[in-house]
Amino acid sequence: MTPIRIGTRGSALALVQAGWVKLKLEERYPGIGVGTITIKTSGDRFLNTPIKAIGGKGIFVKEIEEALLRKEIDLAVHSMKDLPTEIPAGLRLLAVPEREDPRDVLVSLDNRPLKDLPLGARIGTGSLRRQAQILYHRPDLSVQPMRGNIDTRLKKLERGEVDAVVMAAAGLKRIGRENRISEYLSAEICLSAVAQGALGLEGRDGEPLMDEIAFLHHLPTSLEVEAERGFLRRLGGGCQIPVGARAWASEDRIRLAGVICDVDGRKLFRGEIAGSAKDAEKLGQELAERLLTEGAEEVLHRAGIPQ
Repeated sequence: MTPIRIGTRGSALALVQAGWVKLKLEERYPGIGVGTITIKTSGDRFLNTPIKAIGGKGIFVKEIEEALLRKEIDLAVHSMKDLPTEIPAGLRLLAVPEREDPRDVLVSLDNRPLKDLPLGARIGTGSLRRQAQILYHRPDLSVQPMRGNIDTRLKKLERGEVDAVVMAAAGLKRIGRENRISEYLSAEICLSAVAQGALGLEGRDGEPLMDEIAFLHHLPTSLEVEAERGFLRRLGGGCQIPVGARAWASEDRIRLAGVICDVDGRKLFRGEIAGSAKDAEKLGQELAERLLTEGAEEVLHRAGIPQ
């Protein structure tokens, strides 16, 4: 087996995720050479610019995918939620490992849950999806745009720039900051991003690496991600539209919840669907179609995403 070059972003979280894949490969194939190559993406270079202004789709993966196509790396480790629903020709998703906790969490200065934050409290997030759902339940809150890695956002909280931040549980857990979590937000309050908590291992199409890393693939997670990405694919958006989805796979069945919301939290369209796991992507598309029919199409038009 030839050495494997893993491509990854350079954030602490990305390096932990790539390191986990590297360790698993070394355990499975003792003596194999596995190296890690750090690649700076557009999303990393423009940290003070809103994601939508940079370009939205693929800003955390484009340069890594280009390195794959140039054969500078052999395997890309992505946060699955950053991976657009359309993968470039010549590449394919090789494996989806078992998912970490997909929930969103609140981290607050005094450890208060969302319902106990004072009127007008400042909430930091760079996600339109989180902004919309938080404002739907607490319209009195003031959402402050916030970007940066996990530690950067926590430092902004500690400096008093905001009263709380909304983050992904998976990221905090992976880098050992789970103790900072004040509240796990339920799916009823804040439905997570499509594929949140999952990793996507991407490589070149037609190469033997897919078989070599197949042991890392987790079928239930893969089915959940397939349903969630089917929902997003029908809506034609990336991770920066006010849309959330969460699937639960159990044996040969799958249940999917989806939400489409106004960025200001005034309107929220939510629904659920269930069916056979073999129809995961189709179920996601059907749920999206249903919500569009119920009125969500107008919300997406206002967000600049025509249907």
